[in-house]
Amino acid sequence: MKKISQVLNWLSSLKIAILLLLLIAISCAAGTFIPQQESNQFYYDTFNKNPFLGIINGNILILFEFNHIYTSFWFLFLLIWLGIALAVCSFRRQLPLLKSALNWIDYKSPRQIAKLSIAQTIVTNNYSKSLEKIKINLKKQGWNVKETDGRIAARQGVIGRLGPILIHLGLILLMIGATYGSLNGKTIEKFLAPGRSIDLLNNNEEKGLTIELQKFQIERDPQGRTEQYRSIVNVIEPNGDTQSKEISVNYPLRYKGLTLYQADWSLAAITIQIENSPKIQIPIEPIHELGEQVWGTIIPTKKDGTDQILVTVNSELGPIVFYDSDGSLLTTLSTNKETKIKDTLIKIINIIPSSGLLLKYDPGVPLVYTSFAIILFGGSLSIISTKKIWILYEKEKSMIYIGGLSNRNLSGLSKELPKFISFLEN
Repeated sequence: MKKISQVLNWLSSLKIAILLLLLIAISCAAGTFIPQQESNQFYYDTFNKNPFLGIINGNILILFEFNHIYTSFWFLFLLIWLGIALAVCSFRRQLPLLKSALNWIDYKSPRQIAKLSIAQTIVTNNYSKSLEKIKINLKKQGWNVKETDGRIAARQGVIGRLGPILIHLGLILLMIGATYGSLNGKTIEKFLAPGRSIDLLNNNEEKGLTIELQKFQIERDPQGRTEQYRSIVNVIEPNGDTQSKEISVNYPLRYKGLTLYQADWSLAAITIQIENSPKIQIPIEPIHELGEQVWGTIIPTKKDGTDQILVTVNSELGPIVFYDSDGSLLTTLSTNKETKIKDTLIKIINIIPSSGLLLKYDPGVPLVYTSFAIILFGGSLSIISTKKIWILYEKEKSMIYIGGLSNRNLSGLSKELPKFISFLEN
């Protein structure tokens, strides 16, 4: 039993808790610098050439699970250890302190009063009247008072002892919720053009919600720089019920545990007309070789599919740039304009942008939000100081002994004590 007690004391020690918090904080910081949940090849290509901190290459990152820190074995072990330490601390320290604060202690001798943090002695000739006055005054100021054979015990702020326990409980729930969300959550990133949709599956692998993009708009400043992206999305239930909501950067949509973020934008297609053909919507893809935000495709200028040209664009506003097969510039064309390229009449109808949507399902969110509320409530209670005073009358010497203690703000209690003494002296 002694060894078990020593182990528990070590587990719940303040030094160990601080060390665990420091390791968890460093791990979380590393997780912000190292991209998470990428392919192994990404880490080989990125960190073998430029090792993290100059020493950690891609092989080491993958070996020690730095590619998915928040679900790694060692990170979960740190969280479990911290949770156990908080639980042990609550049961072995905080609960006994709460129980002690709730128990009434009856001091019967002046020597016990004298040992308290604050203690004074008053001479009085009418002790019963003085004790009655101070008892009434204490009750008016919100003190709980208990009188036993001319002895008074009073306490205030006992609920403050509940604060640390609630903080520990909230932290444990926070770690459980965050871990559960990391292990069971899902993230989907999808580019949708207006009118397109994505079907989500429920836990039974059946069709659940459908997310449909109704409208997408890119707001730009006078210089053409992107300022904001806005999407109007329809959330369609399996039974057909539909809700429309506008989302934008920093203003996501939350619906039944699903969070839908406006994350990015792209270009999906261009609509063109070649000679007298119907309007053709041609998908376009990013061309990283030409720039960071350049999209394009190859189209033929002849009916037999020959004499191909490269069409590129870098904005939904245009213009469209045409290149020959040898890379030479042919012409530049705005939307709703037409021109002849290699004796073929080509008209640009419009450029269709696509909305970059990030869908996150995190089943741990309710637990996380609940833990925040508990931590805030517990923190508020922890501010309350627990104060106790005792008043004892010694008939033979006509002396009244008064003393008190407080778990915090002892100076505040020492300033209150003269007020109580004034009632005893009157």
